[in-house]
Amino acid sequence: MKESISEAADLIMKSEYLTALTGAGISVESGIPPFRGENGLWSKYDPGLFEISYFVSNPEESWELIKKLFYATFKNALPNAAHQVLAHLEQRGILKLLITQNIDGLHHSAGSRSVIEYHGSTRCLVCLHCNKKYERSEEKITQPLPRCECGGVLKPDIIFFGEEIPFQAIYGVQEAIENTDVMLVVGTTGEVFPASLIPVEAKRRGAKIIEVNTQPSSFTYDTTDVFLQGSATKLLLALEKEMEKF
Repeated sequence: MKESISEAADLIMKSEYLTALTGAGISVESGIPPFRGENGLWSKYDPGLFEISYFVSNPEESWELIKKLFYATFKNALPNAAHQVLAHLEQRGILKLLITQNIDGLHHSAGSRSVIEYHGSTRCLVCLHCNKKYERSEEKITQPLPRCECGGVLKPDIIFFGEEIPFQAIYGVQEAIENTDVMLVVGTTGEVFPASLIPVEAKRRGAKIIEVNTQPSSFTYDTTDVFLQGSATKLLLALEKEMEKF
């Protein structure tokens, strides 16, 4: 493992355009459960409850579940060391862009600013009628059914099943992939389309892929160049420490 950490640190320090892609695994150590896996949300709740068609037809019931699963859970969650290492790398000018599949906002809380939230974020609400956006507030989310000043129903500004990834996010990611020479992939299984294509496309364009995961993923054997298996916090802290030698 020591050799892998050293190899990963060497790739990062020699990179000209480092990008990171993060998934649910990076936030597990902050107390946020993943969607998939043995203890994931989808093992307890029907994913169909998060279809946009269900939300539109049943907004009050949807909001009740959203508050329980997301806002109550995220309220006390704090960024962990893995989030903080990525923020430090950006502040040092090493990490150029962070792409996250997570909706918890913890990368922003850790200090990352060059971030594409590929699946949106619960930090904002959006009106289904006029598309006006609001910063999340207790006043809004404690209402039985949050509404816009126009009277329209508000939904969390996240991508529900049946919704498309916003063009701005797709374009930003594609532009980054074209420049990326090293990609750090942390805590994502590679099961969610189209985010799963991001490392694959970067690899196809010649980028080196460093993967940090507790278990092998769909990327590990076909796409990954350096695989670091274990806790995201421990491995990213070890990686940061190794980079101090350069």
